[in-house]
Amino acid sequence: MRRDFHIKKLYGYLLKTYIPLFLMTFAICLFLVLMQFLWKYVEDMVGKGLGLNVIGEMFLYAALQLIPLALPLSILLASLMMFGNLGENLELLAIKSAGISLIKAMVPLIALIVLICIGTFFFQNNAMPKIQPKFYSLLISIRQKSPELDVPEGVFYKEIEGYNLYVDKKNRKTGMLYGVSIYDVSSGFQNMAVIICDSAEMRTSEDKLSLVFTMHSGQQFQNFTQGTENMNFSSEFIPYARESFVTKTMTIPYDDNFNRMEESVLQESESSNYVSKNIAQLRVSIDSLEQFIDSVNISDRKIMKQYTYLSFRNSYPQEKRDSIVEHATASMKPDMDSIFASKDIQTQTAILQNAYSKADNNGNDYLFRSMSKTTTQRNINRQWIEWHRKFTIPFACLVFFFIGAPLGSIVRKGGLGTPIVISVILFIIYYILDNVGYKMARDGVWDHWIGMWFSSMILLPLGIFLTYKAMTDSVIMSTDTYTSFFKKLFFIREKRNYTLKEVVIEEPNYAEVYQSSRELTDEVAAHLQKYGTLGYKTYWTDNGYDHSLTSIKNKMENMLNQLSNSRKPMVIEKAKEYPVLIKYVRPFNTGSTLAKLCMYIFPLGVIMKLLSLPFEKRINRDLNAVLTLNNELNEIMNNQQRKVAV
Repeated sequence: MRRDFHIKKLYGYLLKTYIPLFLMTFAICLFLVLMQFLWKYVEDMVGKGLGLNVIGEMFLYAALQLIPLALPLSILLASLMMFGNLGENLELLAIKSAGISLIKAMVPLIALIVLICIGTFFFQNNAMPKIQPKFYSLLISIRQKSPELDVPEGVFYKEIEGYNLYVDKKNRKTGMLYGVSIYDVSSGFQNMAVIICDSAEMRTSEDKLSLVFTMHSGQQFQNFTQGTENMNFSSEFIPYARESFVTKTMTIPYDDNFNRMEESVLQESESSNYVSKNIAQLRVSIDSLEQFIDSVNISDRKIMKQYTYLSFRNSYPQEKRDSIVEHATASMKPDMDSIFASKDIQTQTAILQNAYSKADNNGNDYLFRSMSKTTTQRNINRQWIEWHRKFTIPFACLVFFFIGAPLGSIVRKGGLGTPIVISVILFIIYYILDNVGYKMARDGVWDHWIGMWFSSMILLPLGIFLTYKAMTDSVIMSTDTYTSFFKKLFFIREKRNYTLKEVVIEEPNYAEVYQSSRELTDEVAAHLQKYGTLGYKTYWTDNGYDHSLTSIKNKMENMLNQLSNSRKPMVIEKAKEYPVLIKYVRPFNTGSTLAKLCMYIFPLGVIMKLLSLPFEKRINRDLNAVLTLNNELNEIMNNQQRKVAV
């Protein structure tokens, strides 16, 4: 009963720690993806005079629409931070010391993530079909909104369709424009009009559907080609009209209103209505589209059979169409090449032209039909993508939890630094894989279920692997593990670090050390004599080499541990010169079935034996160095004993 109480307290503590952390990371991640959205669509919104209510509504719909993208990243980051903090503060060690495994400690969080996944599914299925039409209709309306007029100085302004406007100077207080040139090409280049004036005023009409220019002291030049098509003018002369004016008013069509698209336009569109459907509606739509393609294929096969294959039979009477086929035999088949060669050149040309014309017409007809079917199939792919997305996003949340939680317990680094770096790297990988699968499914290269579940299929084994490693207290993310590996790989020697101790509880017994040194010398000499040159068969089958090397290493370390307590500087310095023996590297245990199998696979076994030669030479050099150092150490200890005796 007491144990259950403590486990419940632990579960409560974990939930109280995780939920605020998750909410914080979710807010951060949603803000980041929202900034990505702003960066992507900033050109469509800037300079159009949009009201704050429109911009606020746009950001609200964008934030709601981006929740499925921010949710997996926030779960990953929160899991990494929480379990990294637990590992860094040794709280995870205390939990395991109490007999509670990592997976058992994760039970309340797993339940919470499952609830989040279920909520995400219902959000995707029920809320997103209502949010996405509002978002995309508003985005399209903003894109179609005309830019706010801000005519620059000394540059041609081309934002007014059909007109190019040049202003030399302008008074920003009064809005008066000076040195104005207007090029009107709205009626075509042949009927272009050019207006030049000293000054002009520009304002928007009350209904905001046109611009009103009031121009002062200027001239207008206009080509005059309308109605003169039948007149004989040389190519060098085009009639034009010239007009001088003191004050002239001109109206230019320019819609400055914000015309909002109706959501029903997207919902009724065959190419984009998938954004407004839930699972049941998508399934109905997919079935109807697939039935449509099947009916078109059946119709195409009938047309192909009737009008393309043996189409000449269509001119025969119904009762005589198959009479020739019924009476024909294999020996009576005509030689089509000989019949064609028997015709004159004109007839042959007519036959070929007729065949080419029929083939070209049939090709164009079926190309048009195939384009219709391709568009329908692409629409089906989009519908399937949206259907699978209802499930892939919640599943990705679960996968990212089983990546982040065990990885945090392995890394044992809390805070925002290391977890953010790892989260960003993993999420970029997920984002790339998800986009690759999406585009492959959209274009029909992969089946829709393979493309949409591609990223999850790649990351799920990673989550299982990390969970297993975390439960077995793996050192997969320990820097010491990789440092040791690279030191062995590049033969970087470790150095012994012995110093004179100010306080020594027990000094070494030099007589025992001397005896251990003699025994070590004999064992090393015997090892070098037997295994100095390691044969091919011995390398794979004789496990005595490893046992002998392990025994030598243990005896040497025991002897050096005693000498590390010595008060004699010369002994300490000599002990520091002893090499650190490395373990002989083999892919399989000596004498095992895999080792013997590898030995008999001739090229593979020889290659591995050759790769092990550098390790073998280093070990032999170190053992010879041990023999030399043993003799020098014995000499030092003998000299010290003589001095003490004198």
